[in-house]
Amino acid sequence: MEQSSTSALLQGTVLDLASDVVSALRSGDHARAGSTLTAGGAAEGVTRAAVRVLGADTLLPSVLLRVTPDPAQLAVFKEAVAAHPPRDDAAPTVVWSHWAMTRALRRAEHPLTGPPRDEPGTEPDARWLDDAGWQYLTHQLAVLAPLALPGEECAVTRVARGRPVDVARGFVRAVRRRDWQQAAGAGRWLTLLDGVPDTLGLEAGLDFVRLMGGSDPRVALQLEAARLMPAGVLL
Repeated sequence: MEQSSTSALLQGTVLDLASDVVSALRSGDHARAGSTLTAGGAAEGVTRAAVRVLGADTLLPSVLLRVTPDPAQLAVFKEAVAAHPPRDDAAPTVVWSHWAMTRALRRAEHPLTGPPRDEPGTEPDARWLDDAGWQYLTHQLAVLAPLALPGEECAVTRVARGRPVDVARGFVRAVRRRDWQQAAGAGRWLTLLDGVPDTLGLEAGLDFVRLMGGSDPRVALQLEAARLMPAGVLL
């Protein structure tokens, strides 16, 4: 019972945190993004775990709105990064999520005047995506949607840029399966990719995902990111 209660609390905190981010993206008020983190309603461990689930998108308003995150929010984010490093046997998506959070933290603490540059060898291995089928590729990219940022440069974004048609196929499949979270994540990637087939009707497709799945704040977060990103260049 205790484990079930903790799981429900974590899920609720993730949804609250995602709702904060959505509210901030829609309003342009980045301070709203940190309200759940600084409210003190959930236990510290649950809050940090929720940040890990949402990943680098916890700081997405500060990235897309180009404002400095709230210091208290940034402190919780930093604690989450330090408290939950990936294990040696962690799945590639877990390793990449941690990498994205670390990069987001570095960007927040030390704003750059150009695209972020990493020292050679600091990126995780992305070879697991080299021969991935389009269904699996889309699933993995949706999980790693926080990496879909204007001007972002890493091995995962390079894979995505090389396979726009496959991601488009994955988007259509996710919509047909009513997997709104995967569809929204794939759609976010597609807004940044060249070579997306015009026949896809991406804008109408994203509107449909919003209509059908937008009540889930995790879906809404991806859709708001997709709405804002084409106009911006990440610095």
